[in-house]
Amino acid sequence: MGIKGLTKLLADNAPSCMKEQKFESYFGRKIAVDASMSIYQFLIVVGRTGTEMLTNEAGEVTSHLQGMFNRTIRLLEAGIKPVYVFDGKPPELKRQELAKRYSKRADATADLSGAIEAGNKEDIEKYSKRTVKVTKQHNDDCKRLLRLMGVPVVEATSEAEAQCAALCKSGKVYGVASEDMDSLTFGAPKFLRHLMDPSSRKIPVMEFKILEELQLTMDQFIDLCILSGCDYCDSIRGIGGQTALKLIRQHGSIETILENLNKERYQIPEEWPYNEARKLFKEPDVITDEEQLDIKWTSPDEEGIVQFLVNENGFNIDRVTKAIEKIKTAKNKSSQGRLESFFKPVANSSVPAKRKEIPESTTKGAANKKTKGAGGRKKK
Repeated sequence: MGIKGLTKLLADNAPSCMKEQKFESYFGRKIAVDASMSIYQFLIVVGRTGTEMLTNEAGEVTSHLQGMFNRTIRLLEAGIKPVYVFDGKPPELKRQELAKRYSKRADATADLSGAIEAGNKEDIEKYSKRTVKVTKQHNDDCKRLLRLMGVPVVEATSEAEAQCAALCKSGKVYGVASEDMDSLTFGAPKFLRHLMDPSSRKIPVMEFKILEELQLTMDQFIDLCILSGCDYCDSIRGIGGQTALKLIRQHGSIETILENLNKERYQIPEEWPYNEARKLFKEPDVITDEEQLDIKWTSPDEEGIVQFLVNENGFNIDRVTKAIEKIKTAKNKSSQGRLESFFKPVANSSVPAKRKEIPESTTKGAANKKTKGAGGRKKK
């Protein structure tokens, strides 16, 4: 879920904290990517029509591999150095939220069955997407693919968003790419939306820097997010983002707000664990050991990629071979760019130099060419 309504809250109250950037403006930048969120997008978008999905000969879904392969190549061609961060064990405080998600998927599955019986294509499309879940197999497949491509993978001990933010705060990456806003609450100095969106060639990347514009401290921003609604505890009924911001600016903290809140108007949840949620945002379980992180970009394992994508998952050999050449060329260009920047001033990233745009398989293209791209089979 992330932080409920945070994007709109920022747009209404701190619009200058959000800046549109061109994809190419991140040339030479290291970006931590929330892998699970990206995989979820690929499963929903790539090659999907209603309940039909891309599969290999064995009937196993390959949409996540197609999406991850194409999107990562797109990043590398733009000179971006991605670090994919995968979720570890969720914190105990998230159990209630995960149970809600499970229940919603179960309801969507029931609704989907009804839509199929009725032959309602619009409802089939809608409810089938709501049943999507990123599995351990999806994650393992993408980890294997990325490592074969020479792209670093970080396996977080807990929340990927927290690990991404920690990498950004420590200066190991320039920013964090995700669609969930949690990384901001975990303290990411720079947050990017739409970088991994399959259609982000049409949608500008949105970069966030929030605290100065909101005129809040980090502690106050965390409390704002808890009041607005987060994954770790219920919010106070009747208090949305706008009211939460007003109360935080007036009182400074949740404790002071509770002391002054009209208890007849607002019902505070019993045994409300806001303090535990606050601690999770301020002191998350993250990896800081350099050896454990091991963030290195290497040459692609060409034979390994062919074995995994072509032999095991039915991808087209010619397409994969051409893609491997793109990876090799992109990595060479990225290295040259960084070397040149050592000898001359770095251009302002908000006004990027014009670069020749390198085409990428768009979502529409992936869907139209799924027969050739990933074994040509659909799973119903």
